[in-house]
Amino acid sequence: MKKIILSIDGMTCSACSNGLEKYLNKQKGISKASVNLVMANATIEYDEKQLKKDDLDRFVKEAGFKSLGEFKEIKIESKNKKEKIKFIIFTFLAILLMYISMGHMINLPTIPFLDPHTSTNNYMISLLVLTILFLIYGFDILKNGYKNLVHRTPNMDTLVGIGVLSSFLYSVYNMYLVFKGYHHNVMNLYLESAAIVIYFIKLGRYIDGISKDKTKEAIQKLVKITPNTAVIKVDGKEKEVTLDEIQKGDTVISKPGEKIAVDGEIISGKAHLDESFITGESKPASKEKGDKVIAGSLNYDGYVEYKAERIGRESTVSEIVRLVVEASNTKIPIAKIADKVSGIFVPAVILIAIITFCVYLALGQDFGTAITTFVTVLVVACPCSLGLATPLAIVVSEGLCASNGILIKKSEILENAPKVNTVIFDKTGTLTYGKLKIAEIINYSDMKKNKLLQIAGSLENKSTHPIAKAFTDYLEENKIKMLDVENFENVAGFGITGKIEDEEILIGNAKILDKYKIENTHSDDEKKLAQNGNSIVYVIKDKKIQGIIGVNDIVREEAKEVVKILNSKNIDTVMLTGDNESTAEKIAKEIGITNVISNVLPSEKANMVKELKKQNKIVMMCGDGINDSPALASADIGVSVNSGTDIAMDSSEVILTKNSLTSIINLINIGKKTIRNIKQNLFWAFFYNCLMIPIAIGVLKPFNISITPMIASLAMVLSSITVILNALRLKTIKNI
Repeated sequence: MKKIILSIDGMTCSACSNGLEKYLNKQKGISKASVNLVMANATIEYDEKQLKKDDLDRFVKEAGFKSLGEFKEIKIESKNKKEKIKFIIFTFLAILLMYISMGHMINLPTIPFLDPHTSTNNYMISLLVLTILFLIYGFDILKNGYKNLVHRTPNMDTLVGIGVLSSFLYSVYNMYLVFKGYHHNVMNLYLESAAIVIYFIKLGRYIDGISKDKTKEAIQKLVKITPNTAVIKVDGKEKEVTLDEIQKGDTVISKPGEKIAVDGEIISGKAHLDESFITGESKPASKEKGDKVIAGSLNYDGYVEYKAERIGRESTVSEIVRLVVEASNTKIPIAKIADKVSGIFVPAVILIAIITFCVYLALGQDFGTAITTFVTVLVVACPCSLGLATPLAIVVSEGLCASNGILIKKSEILENAPKVNTVIFDKTGTLTYGKLKIAEIINYSDMKKNKLLQIAGSLENKSTHPIAKAFTDYLEENKIKMLDVENFENVAGFGITGKIEDEEILIGNAKILDKYKIENTHSDDEKKLAQNGNSIVYVIKDKKIQGIIGVNDIVREEAKEVVKILNSKNIDTVMLTGDNESTAEKIAKEIGITNVISNVLPSEKANMVKELKKQNKIVMMCGDGINDSPALASADIGVSVNSGTDIAMDSSEVILTKNSLTSIINLINIGKKTIRNIKQNLFWAFFYNCLMIPIAIGVLKPFNISITPMIASLAMVLSSITVILNALRLKTIKNI
C-alpha cells in the first residue's frame, strides 16, 4: 500500500469533506481515505498495483472537487489587495442595495428615480442589476452547490444555491407580473435577500480563510526555519543555489550567522550550532568533522563544510511537518460524531425546508411567504460551524504541540492523553539523560585497566545502547585506539558478544552470566557498585569474568517535578527498567517513584504494559524509542524522548523532540483543553441549529419573533465566527 496526501480545492464545509471521504473510501483499490477540511487535503492509502495518481485525481473530480496535486507545503494565503478591493466594492454595493430596497420602509430619504411607488420599473431593474452582480460574485458557490447535488453529496453550497436561486427566480417571476400590470407584486420581490445572503456567505468565507491560516501559523513557522538559499562547493568554487538545487552528496558551506540548509554530516571545520528548535537544548552544540547537522540550525561562530544527506522532504524539518499534517488528517472519536451528523444534516435540512414550504401553502399562506421561509430555513441551517468545530481545534492544538516540541502521529492522542491514569518510564535515557560515564572499575584480570576498557569499548562501539557511549567517550578522552571486532551480535536484554583478537568477548548485565552459564563469584562487588547508583557491566573473556564496570547516569533536572505533578493529578507513575534492583531503587527514590519494576527484558516490558491495560489502566509508556519499541507499541500512548534526527523511524505515537519530560505534562494539558474546546464548539454549533431552525420555520411567529434570509445568513456567519474565536483561544495555552 502507498500513502499520498493530495491538496483539494472546492471544499467549503464538513458535508463537503465527509462526502469526498465517503466517495473515496468506496473506490476499489483505496484501503483508507481521510479528508481534512481545514488543511484542505486528503490522505489516501491505495494499492499502487491497481491505481495510479491520475485515478485518484479522477475520483476527486467525480466527487465534485478538484485535486491540486500532491501536497507539498502548508500555504498561508494572504488576502491580496485585489481581493480586498473587490470585497470593499461589494460591501458598498450591499449597502446601496439595502438602501434602495428597504430604505423607504424605515422612512429614509428615497432616491427619486428609484422610488418603488413612483419609479417602479427603475426600482426593479436597479435591484435586478445589483443582484446579478452578486450572483456573479458568488458564482463559485452556485457552481459547487450544483456539482455536489449532481454527485449526490449535497453540502452548504447546495443549501445556499437552492435558497438563493429560488428567491431570485421567484422575484424575477414577480417582476414579469409587474411589467404585465400587476403593480402590487412589486412588494413580492426578494432580490435583496438573494444578494445579501451571498454577501454574508462571502464575508464568512473571507473571515474563515484568515482564521484557518492563523490555525496553521505554528506549523508554517517550522517550514520557515530553513533558509531559502545555500552555498555549495563546485570544483573548488562557491556557488549560491536554491534548496531545490541541492543534491545528495553535494558539499554545502555554512559560515558564521548562517543557517544549515539541509541535514548532513560535517566533512571539515568546526562550529557551535543552535539546534534548540529541534532538541530544546538552549546551549549551542559543538560540532566538528563527523558530526551530524540538522537543517535550520544556526551557525554561531565557525566555518564548516558538510555533505548533504537528507534533502527536500527527507529533511528532519520536512518530516516533522509531514507528521503534523498526517496527524491532523486522522479523526479523533469525538469528531466522528460530528461527521455522522453532518453527513445526514444537509439532506435533512433540504427535506425540512420543502416540508415547511408545502405546509405554509397548505395553511393558506401566500407563495411569497412560503418561499421566503423556505430560503430562510436553508440558509440558517448551513453547517459551517459544525464542520469547523473539530478540525479547527485539532489543527490549532497540533500546531501548538509541534511548536513546543511535541510531535503527534495521530490526532486521537489529544483525546486519549487526558484519560491516562498510569505513566510508565524507562530509566536510562528517559528519567536520566542517558549521558553515562564510567564511574568505577573492578579489574579481576591480569590486563591493565585501559586494556580492559579498550576491549570493552571496541565492542560497545558497535552497539546502539546508551551505555555504549560511556565506553566510546572514555576511549576518545584517553586517546585509546579501537580494536577490530568480528562476529558482533546484540543479545537483546542481556548484552553484546563479539570476537576481538581471536578471543570471544561477552559484555552485559548479570543476566548474561546465567544465559551463558558462567559462575558469578563477584556478586558482592556488584551489590556495592549498585548501591552507589551504578549500572553494572560485566566483561567476560573465555567464560571468565575479567572485570565489573560501574556506569553512572545523571537524573534529568525536570524528572522529579514531572513525577510530582503527575502524582498530584492522581496519575500512577512506574519505573520499568532492565537495570538491577538496587540501582533502579536508588534512582526511583531520588525522583519520587514508589512503583519500581527492575531486571526486565524489552519483551517483558511489553508484557508489563499489557498486564496494566488488563487492569483497565490507560497506559502511557515513555521510553527512548530503541529498546523500548515493543512496550511503546503496546501502550495506549507511546511517547519517545528523541533527539529529532530519526523521527521517521521512531515506533512511538508521540515524539518529544525537545528532549524534556515536561512535554508529557504539556501534552496532557493541551489534550484536556482541546477536547473541552471541541465539546464547547460542538455544543454551540448544535445549539445554534437547534435554536435557529425552529425560528426560521416560524414556530415563534405568534410571539412576533421571526427572521428573514438576510438575518439568517448573518446569524450563520456569527455562529462560525464564534466557533473560530473559541478554537483560536487554544493558542493561549501556557506550558509549564
